[in-house]
Amino acid sequence: MTDYTAIESTAPATATEEAQQQPAGGLIVRTLETPSLGDRTYVVHDGEVAFVVDPQRDIDRVLEVLEADGVRLTHVFETHIHNDYVTGGLALAQATGAAYLVNGADEVAFDRTPITDDEVVEVGDQMRVRAIATPGHTFTHLSYELSVQGPDREEPYAAFTGGSLLYGATGRPDLLGKEHTDALVRHQHASAHKLAEQLPDEAEVYPTHGFGSFCSATQSEATASTIGDEKRTNPVLTQDEETYVRELLSGLAAWPAYYAHMGPANAAGPSAPDLSPVQEADATELRRRIEAGEWVVDLRNRKAFAAGHSPGTFNFGLDGGFSTYLGWLIEWGTPVTLLGETPEDVATAQRELVRIGIDRPAAQATGGPQDWTDGELGSFPTATFADLAQVRHHRDVVVLDVRRSDEYEAEAIEGAVNIPIHELPRRVGDVPAGEVWVHCAGGYRASVAASFIAAAGRTPVAIDDSFENAEKVGLHLVGRQGDGA
Repeated sequence: MTDYTAIESTAPATATEEAQQQPAGGLIVRTLETPSLGDRTYVVHDGEVAFVVDPQRDIDRVLEVLEADGVRLTHVFETHIHNDYVTGGLALAQATGAAYLVNGADEVAFDRTPITDDEVVEVGDQMRVRAIATPGHTFTHLSYELSVQGPDREEPYAAFTGGSLLYGATGRPDLLGKEHTDALVRHQHASAHKLAEQLPDEAEVYPTHGFGSFCSATQSEATASTIGDEKRTNPVLTQDEETYVRELLSGLAAWPAYYAHMGPANAAGPSAPDLSPVQEADATELRRRIEAGEWVVDLRNRKAFAAGHSPGTFNFGLDGGFSTYLGWLIEWGTPVTLLGETPEDVATAQRELVRIGIDRPAAQATGGPQDWTDGELGSFPTATFADLAQVRHHRDVVVLDVRRSDEYEAEAIEGAVNIPIHELPRRVGDVPAGEVWVHCAGGYRASVAASFIAAAGRTPVAIDDSFENAEKVGLHLVGRQGDGA
């Protein structure tokens, strides 16, 4: 068998002892995590030449790895036209002179190297990459089998599976519209079985989605896997087609609205992002932007925001699903101004936003809320589910549940009103009159919702607590899983 070592790391090669002791002819697989979107990018090399699979928009991360490892990029592979982020593939290929391989059946507006099912690409002297048609997440989805060329034979080593075979799951089949979902989910089942049949059990599986991405049909805690592992545990490989189809479709939840803009952006050929700082705005300018209906976004954590904030601002903290929820809730094209405690916080937010196609904030400001307003600060109280249980013994309050409808239907506090967080900006007027206690599953979405309610002139109470504590403190739950099911 070929002698090779696979190292998963986001650090440069010199940072790990294993990489320094890489055996002759070894391969290194670098994993670049984008946890805010639940995606991975892969850099694979033999010490001299490299290829990349599914690069994110901010390609400087890839370039840093290539430079640190001292390797030359020759090929960039896309598994599909992505629906959850803007690709950096074209920009990376242009910056390095690498070939940009995209399915020849995809309709795109840029020059690419077309690749089709079963086509083989040689990368350096050892790496052999074969395209495998795996429709299901999209109709033109490709996976890539990596084989290592040894003295006597080739050893299939890994499969880069994009949005096809994930850890314990598959990519969701409904992102191209309801009219295509049934066909795609059946393609997804067949594609997973195709991979399982063509690859050996010991082959590593490297998916792009599945680490919190809404592109995944379900979620798994696994961080690594093989074809053999998936054969034993993944429902797509353990269930018959009809069972898989029925159970997967019944479990699909809402997906972020900004996804609708990602496919067209990727087909058009995105340029490299501009991550340079934007203009500073003073308190007067910030107020003008708020009054004009623009979004002025406070990046601080929810406790800090509740304690004091510039009135009319919205809280999307960097400590949670910042880009996912901002992209989901905003009316596309609305100018965004970023408020951060430090320039580094604003830069982090900028990087997150370019990944979903919000290229340039309108303005920025740093410091604290006292710097962002000329008037009094806004604030609202925070509480726990235990506090809510006590309050309900003494007076009537509105319990606003901003979780997704599938979460609410499964288990909810009796009497709670459900307005999913992604609907709230357009439905703030539907929040019932009275004292509003808003909750989600852990506190992040509740703070986002509370900031919209506060901006509308009301004073919410944001529950900053885990939903699993609700029943423990005596709040009655109803739904399919709770009491009253």
